[in-house]
Amino acid sequence: MNAIVIIPTYNEAENIHRLVSSLLSLNIPYLSLLIVDDNSPDGTGTLAESLAKKHDGLVRVIHRKSKLGLGTAYIEGFQQAIKLGADVVVEMDADFSHNPKYIPIMLEQILEYDIVVASRYTSGGQADTNWGILRILLSRLGNIYASLITGVKVKDSTSGFKAIRTSVIESLHFDSFTCNGFAFQVEMAYKCERKGFRILEIPIMFTDRENGSSKINSKIIIEALIKIPLMRWRHS
Repeated sequence: MNAIVIIPTYNEAENIHRLVSSLLSLNIPYLSLLIVDDNSPDGTGTLAESLAKKHDGLVRVIHRKSKLGLGTAYIEGFQQAIKLGADVVVEMDADFSHNPKYIPIMLEQILEYDIVVASRYTSGGQADTNWGILRILLSRLGNIYASLITGVKVKDSTSGFKAIRTSVIESLHFDSFTCNGFAFQVEMAYKCERKGFRILEIPIMFTDRENGSSKINSKIIIEALIKIPLMRWRHS
């Protein structure tokens, strides 16, 4: 099985070297990394390129011209991973909120399922206990809102940490997608459920980033509020 971890980055210079080291230290022989950098002003792309040269064939980089959004970063990553012959892709953030230790479990379970979601809200999962009340409400209510509007059954539909068979990716028509921020994950979950793919949620402990700043802002939240209903209407 050829598995590629896709890591979108924007200003993650403080994290990218340690993350690459952590992922490669898993010693999974069929695992490689694909970093998709949106021309980070802090030099993340340059650091990623030096890591690609150091770990030839295990780390690759896509350099984009500007900050184009999470959804399009994943779509470009998916397309490149398929060209590279991936059987499975893993989505994950670069800020260590997604612990690499869960990846072996995800890859083990993907042998039986089409999609494995690393979930904060399935039984046994947990979000960061140090989150403030506003952050907890934003995350919880975001998933409840997505479920109410779309009917999606995945408990953590906004999760950006998942393993997906490339056969699933190839079945999706991304030119019809509406969302580009974290709601992109909701749209993925909705379309995959409608297609009847086998989805498993495994519990994880989600921890907040230690370095750098969160990319969630009011624009992304407003996009989700508006575009999730539009997405449901469009795909219906």
